[in-house]
Order: sequence, then C-alpha cells, then structure tokens
Amino acid sequence: MRQIVEAESSAILSIPYSDAYDKAVGLIVEHVHRRGGKLVTSGMGKAGQIAMNIATTFSSTGIPAVNLHPSEAQHGDLGVLQPNDVMLLISNSGKTREILDLVTLTKNLYPQTPLIVITGNADSELARITDVTLWTGGAPEVCPLGLTPTTSTTMMTVIGDILVVNVMNATGFSAADYAKRHHGGYLGHKSRNEL
Repeated sequence: MRQIVEAESSAILSIPYSDAYDKAVGLIVEHVHRRGGKLVTSGMGKAGQIAMNIATTFSSTGIPAVNLHPSEAQHGDLGVLQPNDVMLLISNSGKTREILDLVTLTKNLYPQTPLIVITGNADSELARITDVTLWTGGAPEVCPLGLTPTTSTTMMTVIGDILVVNVMNATGFSAADYAKRHHGGYLGHKSRNEL
C-alpha cells in the first residue's frame, strides 16, 4: 500500500507547472464568469468520470458547468453548446477518437470556442489542436499491468482541483456564495454557519 501511495504522491508532486494554468483559469473566468457562458467538460471512459466530477465541482463553486458525453454529442447532445462556452477535454493518451471528433464538431458549430485539454501526452494530436494543454507529466500507472487508469486519473483529478481553486480565488467566491448553491447536507449547513 505504501509503495502505491508513494508512487502517486510523487507523480502529483511532479506535475509540470507552466503559464498554461494561468491561461486556462483566465479563459474560464472571462468566458463563464464575465460573459455568461458555461464550462463544458468531456472525456471517454474513466477520463469521462473525472470530467463529470470536475463539472459538478465547478457548478457548486459558482461556475456553471455541464458534462457532455463525446459519443452522445454526435447524436444531438452537442446542442448544449452555446457562444461563450469553454470546453475542458480530458484524455490521457491525447488520441481518444471520440474526443478528437468532438473537437471537430465543436469547431464546426462554434469555431471560437476555447478548448483546454488535460492530457498525459503533451505531443499528442489533441494537444496540438487545442488552445491550452495541461500536461499531467505522463507518470506511469501504478496498475501492475501498466494499463488500468490509476495514476493518470489521480493526476487529472488534482489538475481539476487546481483549476477549481484558482478560479474560485480569481472570482472571489465566498462561503455566502457557496451557501446559495448548496442547501442540503453537512456542507450546506457548514457554509451557512460560516456567514
């Protein structure tokens, strides 16, 4: 157990920082917070589950966000896109065919849509055709086969958290703002008591 925790911790500490994070935060703040668009996340398989988690976390912290399944987008769900939206795509390989197709569909509908990608392959086709690339560093999976998304999904989740927290800081999101969006449960109660 300790070996796995140490491997994933080391991978997190090795996430490469670049000004791409500032650019991604800036795009989300400008298009969603200032212009009234929304964040649209997408990924396939395990990456899609991370994309959904990132969308729900953004929504609860003042940035309207939805998750768009890349295959369903080809069957009409692309209609959720509007001007001023920002797309956050997640693909460890940067070669996921459904995500590459989603980029084409998005650009055909709204060519000016900013595209951010979280990927383990900074030299991939997806990284080349998007506006901002957030590279995980490409650490190997802790899975003994080297196949099951394990370390990569941890990295994607952490990078999503980095974006959420920095957007919250940039927009001045407060406990009062949180309480307005989170009425139930322990967190809703806690946020209202901090007012």
